[in-house]
Amino acid sequence: MKVLITGITGFAGSHLVDFALGRKDVEVCGIQRWRSRTENIEHCLPNFCMYECDVRDASSVRDVIEQVKPDWIFHLAAQSFVPTSWRAPTESLTTNILGELNVFEALKKTGLKPRIQIAGSSEEYGMVYPDELPIKETNPLRPLSPYAVSKVAQDLLAYQYFMSFKLDVVRTRGFNHTGPRRPPVFVCSDFAKQIVDVQRGVRDPVMRVGNLDAVRDFTDVRDIVRGYWLALEKGKPGDVYNISSGNGWKISDILGKLMELSGVKMKVVRDEARMRPSDVPILVGDNSKFRKETGWEPAIPFEQTLKDLLAFWREKS
Repeated sequence: MKVLITGITGFAGSHLVDFALGRKDVEVCGIQRWRSRTENIEHCLPNFCMYECDVRDASSVRDVIEQVKPDWIFHLAAQSFVPTSWRAPTESLTTNILGELNVFEALKKTGLKPRIQIAGSSEEYGMVYPDELPIKETNPLRPLSPYAVSKVAQDLLAYQYFMSFKLDVVRTRGFNHTGPRRPPVFVCSDFAKQIVDVQRGVRDPVMRVGNLDAVRDFTDVRDIVRGYWLALEKGKPGDVYNISSGNGWKISDILGKLMELSGVKMKVVRDEARMRPSDVPILVGDNSKFRKETGWEPAIPFEQTLKDLLAFWREKS
């Protein structure tokens, strides 16, 4: 079986290629932009094929898909950082929506019929009310950032192409995930890196933070990508699935846990530059549908994920 991963050089993409290469009779191909950084996948680069392609370029997407002829496509390529979408909304909307559209149109024009996983986000749910928790796939979508709007558009575009053109699409809404290789602009990795920098003596023991009151549902990235695989292995065409732990963590509690695990005490200072114009107060997912249909469940405890994240930054420093 031949698998094509867009966004293979990214955080989740790099863990997905690790998982895929561990499967029998799987040939992995990936696409990267010419300026993409490759440190996340350098350890396994000789083991898969890489193609230069920008998902915003329709002709290059079509050329790669026609050449690879994949059986499965994992579409992970995206602008995935919420604060960036406030500063550069056009970039976020263009990359995320047109990138997916180009994949779909390439499949229409080539006549290929692979299974396609679309990596959506819990941010699509946006403003969730207390009586709607935990969040089911049927919950209204009330996006609160340009990034979230782009993911809603991806989600609904995938549904439309399934209904209109019978593309074999499975949509996933992944809740927050973290682990080794997570860039430090994301909250858990940011905290972990700041702690390690204090341990190394390269910064004062001051932790700069944004909103510590938000509650998020965290899963280890290695469990998430296993869920992506099961979504295509067992998911229903056209359907949508939450991939989540079902447990909510307050951001302040994550900070406390990381300090406890590291033995580092720091003064906590609120940084206004890290605050968002609007923030989602709480996101906790109901994963019962996905568990029932695929047998997936998280295998890595969140405390272990945080330990691995601290170890990653110690090794990288």
